[in-house]
Amino acid sequence: MTTTAARTARIAEHRVHAKDTGSGDVQVALLTDRIKLLTEHLKTHSKDNSTRRGLMKLVGQRDRLLRYLQRTDVKRYDALTERLGIRGVKVGG
Repeated sequence: MTTTAARTARIAEHRVHAKDTGSGDVQVALLTDRIKLLTEHLKTHSKDNSTRRGLMKLVGQRDRLLRYLQRTDVKRYDALTERLGIRGVKVGG
């Protein structure tokens, strides 16, 4: 699991303003961390289907947030996907 210090650092890195803890940028960054953690878990425990289902739910949630960001602010979306090293989502599907 991620530690509180790591989460706080990740929030500080991606926040939009001084008191931001829940913007789309922060949520996508935290979801990306959890997705990476679960992906590593599934490499060693390939038959853990409940974790796989949870991972798919997280990926879907992150995709919805990324689509929202892409619709509302393309510059922030592009900067975020570049910083996190993730591919974007397709618009309209």
